[in-house]
Amino acid sequence: MSTADVVVLLFGGRRSPRPLRGLPVVDDPDADCRRLVVVGTDSDLASVLTRLMRTDRLHIEVAHVRRSWQARRALSGSATRVPLIRDDTGTVIVGAAEWRGAETGRPVHGEAVVDDTVLFDGEVPGVRIEPTTAMPGLRATVLGTRPRRWVAGRAAQLGTTGAVLVRDGAPHPRVVTRSTLYRHTEGWLRVR
Repeated sequence: MSTADVVVLLFGGRRSPRPLRGLPVVDDPDADCRRLVVVGTDSDLASVLTRLMRTDRLHIEVAHVRRSWQARRALSGSATRVPLIRDDTGTVIVGAAEWRGAETGRPVHGEAVVDDTVLFDGEVPGVRIEPTTAMPGLRATVLGTRPRRWVAGRAAQLGTTGAVLVRDGAPHPRVVTRSTLYRHTEGWLRVR
């Protein structure tokens, strides 16, 4: 792959790591390229993937650099299609999402289901949902339980009296009574 096919997107005032210096730096993910190197957090990567999904550009290879030592792999790594997990608002989740009580320290009251498996029915401290690199695409667990029981599936759904959805560390501004996270019809090309 020639370096002309690779562009860098910097977030949060970050500078290009040494192996990426000399590559074109772009301001948004709409750049014409074959490989996009995102230098930033999981939340930054999620925003880029959300944009690529909404503009039908999931054919773009995406490398994620959180630390400078990952920059070489962003150039030399190969791309593999992995499941893309999104919520019902069309926002992508990269690291993890959580359903937490509507008030700090309060439990989530309701029911959560992963595909056909009931994750909980009643009250729990919270739920964590993580994308996986293989099918079916995600896994979920109830927080505060030992040992943790992970349930894998294509979709996780919550019906509740009120909860906060936290995507990659960023809380959704409104309390939700329903929330769904699920595998998108097309995966993304993750560079590793």
